[in-house]
Amino acid sequence: MSAPPAPIAPPGPLGAWATRAGHVGFRLWAPGARKVALLLESVAVPMQAEAGGSFFVELDVAEGTRYRFRVDEGEPVPDPASRWQPDGVHGPSAVLATDYAWQHPQWNGRPWPEAVLYELHVGVCGGYAGVQAQLPRLAAMGITALELMPVAQFAGTRNWGYDGVLPYAPAAAYGEPRALKALVDAAHGQGLMVLLDVVYNHFGPDGNYLHGYAPAFFREDAPTPWGAAIDFRQPAVQRYFIDNALMWLREYRFDGLRLDAVHAIVPESFLDQLRDAIADALPADRHVHLVLENERNQASLLARGYTAQWNDDFHNALHVLLTGEKEGYYGAFADDPLAHLARVLGEGFAFQGETDALGHVRGEPSAGLTPDHFVIFAQNHDQIGNRAMGDRLRTLLPVPRLRAALALTALTPMIPLFFMGEPWGARQPFLFFTDFAPPLDEAVREGRRREFDRFAAFADPRARARIPDPNAAGTFLASRAPIEEANSEEGARWAHWFAQLLALRRRWLVPGLAQAQALPVRRLGEGALAAGWQLPQGQWHVAFNFGPAPVPMPTGAQCLLLAEHVDTGRAMLPVDGFIAWREALA
Repeated sequence: MSAPPAPIAPPGPLGAWATRAGHVGFRLWAPGARKVALLLESVAVPMQAEAGGSFFVELDVAEGTRYRFRVDEGEPVPDPASRWQPDGVHGPSAVLATDYAWQHPQWNGRPWPEAVLYELHVGVCGGYAGVQAQLPRLAAMGITALELMPVAQFAGTRNWGYDGVLPYAPAAAYGEPRALKALVDAAHGQGLMVLLDVVYNHFGPDGNYLHGYAPAFFREDAPTPWGAAIDFRQPAVQRYFIDNALMWLREYRFDGLRLDAVHAIVPESFLDQLRDAIADALPADRHVHLVLENERNQASLLARGYTAQWNDDFHNALHVLLTGEKEGYYGAFADDPLAHLARVLGEGFAFQGETDALGHVRGEPSAGLTPDHFVIFAQNHDQIGNRAMGDRLRTLLPVPRLRAALALTALTPMIPLFFMGEPWGARQPFLFFTDFAPPLDEAVREGRRREFDRFAAFADPRARARIPDPNAAGTFLASRAPIEEANSEEGARWAHWFAQLLALRRRWLVPGLAQAQALPVRRLGEGALAAGWQLPQGQWHVAFNFGPAPVPMPTGAQCLLLAEHVDTGRAMLPVDGFIAWREALA
C-alpha cells in the first residue's frame, strides 16, 4: 500500500488579496470539504478546488465589499484570514485595499541597541488615533519604540487582545485599518519604532470557526492551556501564520513582532521557519526585530537569530526583592532572589537548565549571549494585570524604592521595557478585561476568581467576590492611564526624572551596547549588588541596595547618577539607594 501524499501549502495567500487591477482573489483552506461558495450579499459564487485542500475564486469587486464563505451546506462563516472585520467576529468580512499613501516611506527602522520599549494597550489609550496623539510626548521622554499589545480582531469591543480569533484583521473597535497605518507612519515621523504583539499559539474562545470546517488546523495530541494545539506540521497552517507576520511587517510597516508564548508552539522548528521566511522576504538593510516570550528560556533560539526574549527572571527576582511576595510563580525565586538577580545581570537568565523551587526544569545556558538579547522590566501588562486587583508598583512601594528599581531597569545594557503610564508615575490599576456575551462572560468571571483562591489574601470567598468583574465596562475604564497626567505637578516631576534616566542611557550606554560584556557581579550586603559591563569605550557600573540597612559604597565609584536621597559624600549606600558610574579607558 502506498503512503498518503504529503500535505502541501495553498498555491497563494489565504484570504482576500488584490491580484490585478480591480480584481481580488479569495482563497480558503478547508481540507475535507466537498465544495465551498463565496457569498457576496445574496449571491453565491462557486469556488474552485485546488491541490492541498484550498478553494479559490477571482472576482472584480470593490473595497468594502462584504463577504463570507459557505463550506458544504453549513452556515456562512467569516474569512479566517479576514483583513477587515467591521461588524465584529461573527459578521461578514470586508475587502480591504492597500492604497495608503505613506508619508515616511524611506524609514528603515533603528538598530536594536537603541530600543527603549513602551508597552501599551491601544484600547485604553483611545484607539489608533488616541495612541497617535501621544507620540510627540513619548518621543520627548526618550522612548524609542512602542510595543502594542495584540490588535487582532476579538469578540466584543474591549479585550487585552490575547483572545483574538482573526489575526489578519486589526480590531475594528480601535479604528479602521488605515488608522493603524497612520499611527505607524506618524511614529516613524517621530523617530519611533513600532512593534506588534502577535499571538500564534492559540485562538480566543469566541468567534473561531476553524474547528467546524478545518479541524486539521489543530492537533488533539498536544493540549495547551487554551485547548488543542495549532498544528504547525501542516504547510497550510505554516503559510497562514508566516503570511500574517509578513502582512504586518510589509503592509503595515511594523518594525518588529513580539511573539506571545512560543513555548506553546509545536514543533519548535516552525520558529526557525518563520524567522527565515521573514529574513528572506524583507530587504537586508531594514531593521526588523523579532522578540520572544518563552517560558523555556531557550537561549538557542536567540543564538539562531531571534533578536531578544522578554526576561521574566529579571522581573521575578526583582519583584521578590522589592515586595517580599513569595506566592505563585514568585515562589521559584524566594529562596535567594538576590542570587537570581545577580545571575540575570551577569549571564542573562537566572534559570539555565536547573530545577526551580517549584520543581520545574527551565532554561538553557545563556552566558554567551550579549545583554541586548534580553528585554527587562519592573512591570508589564502581565505582571500588573495578572494580579487580582491590577496593582502597580507605584501603589505597592515607597517612591525611592520604585525609582531605584526603574533606574536599574533603564541603566543596564539589557533592553528596557516600561509599561503604559510608568514614565509619569501612574497609579491606576491595569485590570483584566473582556467583553464576552453570556454564558462565556460568567465563565470568565468565575474562572478569574477561582484563579486566586490559592492566594492567602483571597482565600475567603468574600475577598474573591471583590475581584473586579472582567466583563464590566467599569473594569476597562478603570485601567486607563491618561498621558495628560504627565502635565500635573507630580506627573511632570516623574516625567522629567524619567527623561533624565533615558538621556543618561542614550549618552553612555547605547554607544557600544551591542558589544557589552558582563563583569563579575558583587554582593555588597543583604539585598545589595554591584554589577558592571565592559563596553568599547570603558566600563559601566550600577549598584543598588534593596536590603534592610545601608551598605558600603562600592570602591572607586565616581557617581554619574544617584537616587535623589543618596549623598555622594558619604561612604554608605542607603536603603533603596541606587548609583551608576563609568570608568573611561585610560
